[in-house]
Amino acid sequence: MKQPSEIKPAKGKLGVLLPGFGAVATTFVAGVEAARRGLAKPIGSLTQMQTIRLGKRTDNNTPLIKDFVPLAGLEDLVFGTWDPIPDDGYKSAVTAGVLHKEQHLDPIKDFLSGIKPMPAAFSTKYVKKLEGTNVKQAANKKELAEALREDIRKFKADNKCDRLVMVWCGSTEIYVRPSAVHETLEAFEKGMVEDHPDIAPSQLYAYAALMEGVPYANGAPNLSADFGAFETLAREKGVPICGKDFKTGQTLMKTILAPGFKTRMLGLSGWFSTNILGNRDGEVLDDPESFKTKEVSKLGVLEHILQPEVYPELYGNMYHKVRINYYPPRGDNKEGWDNIDIFGWMGYPMQIKVDFLCRDSILAAPIVLDLALFLDLASRAGMGGIQEWLSFYFKSPQTAPGLYPEHDIFIQHWKLKNTLRWMMGEDAVTHLGVEYYD
Repeated sequence: MKQPSEIKPAKGKLGVLLPGFGAVATTFVAGVEAARRGLAKPIGSLTQMQTIRLGKRTDNNTPLIKDFVPLAGLEDLVFGTWDPIPDDGYKSAVTAGVLHKEQHLDPIKDFLSGIKPMPAAFSTKYVKKLEGTNVKQAANKKELAEALREDIRKFKADNKCDRLVMVWCGSTEIYVRPSAVHETLEAFEKGMVEDHPDIAPSQLYAYAALMEGVPYANGAPNLSADFGAFETLAREKGVPICGKDFKTGQTLMKTILAPGFKTRMLGLSGWFSTNILGNRDGEVLDDPESFKTKEVSKLGVLEHILQPEVYPELYGNMYHKVRINYYPPRGDNKEGWDNIDIFGWMGYPMQIKVDFLCRDSILAAPIVLDLALFLDLASRAGMGGIQEWLSFYFKSPQTAPGLYPEHDIFIQHWKLKNTLRWMMGEDAVTHLGVEYYD
């Protein structure tokens, strides 16, 4: 890709559109507002808190990323959302139970209460454990998509936004495989008119975003923008897209640990993972068809990192199993157990046990922020189509057809920072280091 000759300035308001206004989205919005008021820090966000090294280590030149690349400021963000449940931001956040009501929600109640979700394009055929009354009615899926496009245009005008991005924060839909309806834009638009069953609601949001020139990211494992018709559309319209399924709890740990095993050439005979969680996400995943979508996303990580076809003696007979169990008392505080059977010198077995008591939405919220700001940056830099450099944030990174995704979180991080250096005309950091010893 040609280096950007010019990155347009981040002037004016950036509208962040959020399909789904449950635990993740309300935690994200509340956290941004708390940061704007000086009530909390945006911990976990690379755009807000991480530095980037420029030049040699001896140059001591490590600005914050937000001071190095021209990102939109938190003060410029405006939020719009859709949800089948009509609760405003304050009520939805209280129901989600992620953030402390008295400490973190009540001080910004005035702000959160002012955000009310637009009627959603939603069907219980695709999310069976969720029902709501705040739902659009239309003759077919094409009309639903056009209604979403009108929502986007109206939100932009009403809020005087200069630019928009969209990040899907809705529930996991049932498993849908790419089919003939996803091959071309013509086939997809015909399929919407005919209410094709392989066109799920998240695809309607992605279509609306792309047609309106709005960068799109998918926080769930649904088939949403990762198929031929939309990849071609994104490239032709110059609209950034980047992946699906936020990399948060258990998979985050896998992408941290597995590269270490491979780096040390330690073998892996089995990895068993199970989770318990409540909240809306856990209830939705209690449906086998929605779990299938999540399972496929989770299972692909180890195979890509460990490369069993390259190292058959170490990983060729690896057994990998993932389970998710709905447990209402736990709420958003997910617990993930991992039993890892590894082997080392002369084949001697060893075991590692991981018990990660995480807060899924706390881990996801800074991802939403970073994706919104980085997608906007890519758009202003004229970088349309698949943004593989944002793989860092996803369980299922999006890549060019025929190119395997990189799942090693450390390689992903390196790729992200080197892309920022490249965008700004700085040299890539290789970590070779021989220049210090000449």
